[in-house]
Amino acid sequence: MPLSITDAFADLPDPRMARNQRHQLVDILTIALCAVPCGANTWEQIALHGRAKQTWFKRFLSLPNGIPSHDTFYRVFSALRPAAFARAFGRWMAAACEATGLTPIAIDGKSARRAKRPTATGCLHHVRAWATQNHLTLGQVAVPDGSNEIAVIPELLRALDLSGAIVTIDAAGTQVENARLIRAGGGHYVRPAKGNQPTLAAAVQAVFARACAADFAGVRYDQHAAVEDGHGRHEERYVTVIYEPEGIPADGPDVAAVVLIGRERGVEGKTESTAHYDITSHAGTAAELGRLIRGHWGIENTQSDDPRSDNLCVANRAGYHFPGGPSRARRMVPSARGPRRPFMRLDTPARVPPRARSRQPH
Repeated sequence: MPLSITDAFADLPDPRMARNQRHQLVDILTIALCAVPCGANTWEQIALHGRAKQTWFKRFLSLPNGIPSHDTFYRVFSALRPAAFARAFGRWMAAACEATGLTPIAIDGKSARRAKRPTATGCLHHVRAWATQNHLTLGQVAVPDGSNEIAVIPELLRALDLSGAIVTIDAAGTQVENARLIRAGGGHYVRPAKGNQPTLAAAVQAVFARACAADFAGVRYDQHAAVEDGHGRHEERYVTVIYEPEGIPADGPDVAAVVLIGRERGVEGKTESTAHYDITSHAGTAAELGRLIRGHWGIENTQSDDPRSDNLCVANRAGYHFPGGPSRARRMVPSARGPRRPFMRLDTPARVPPRARSRQPH
């Protein structure tokens, strides 16, 4: 069921003193959450969006003192507790993405190379939860200085509503603790078995080696093949799933299947073959698990630079990309030394600059 903003943020504490609450917190949050997906990148643009849509907002918001100013948006979001806001926002976005079946969520880290920080990558690094089918950011946590993304993935998972979700994580997030958090939250996981966990990787490979040696006799399994051509390359993918595998380390919670994805890729006459192993708590078909694993990379390839695909959790929006939250964020609308230039009225026609004169040859 869809979850209203009022219900999702009902337990979010208002950081303002009672005498300063001229605008209701839910009004401020609703206007901002509607403005940012529409392309508002600054507090001034959020306030401008609110004024432009004031008649529409009045249909379901009280707005006792009209639309808040951009300074009000800035001060309120700067004072909000980042963890509490992230939990409420993740709960609301998860409900907005709710659909029949499992909701795929990809967890992965991204770096802003030009924002230098003393992190493991040497720059600003954050871990994001991306709804691959809905193309929405569900939540984001910044990596603290001197740390890496492994330390913040559990924090992000705790902030998300994972009921009915299937979470894919790359090799950096394959820790057992993360799998337990996902299962405790009511979701399923798909995590790779690679060289950074040699015991797990060897156990998964041994499962397929035993099945192949027995020609899959007495083994419950499923297979799927896909062929794609495009961009000058030919790719074949073969997915094999073995259910109820034996010999997997006992510390992995609720392992229902192991997955082997074989890829053969041909580019300009050269062929490359790779094998990729995963474990999962979801006993899906080979076709379904193949789509989920392939769809994980949508967090890298599908996200657009268009700000409308982002939300308030994204860097340079509300300051939640800072480890200390928005209170450490720079003011997105700098204070003017002189009189502030007034906004152009919405009913004022835009001024068109005069056409530049063409220079005549002498």
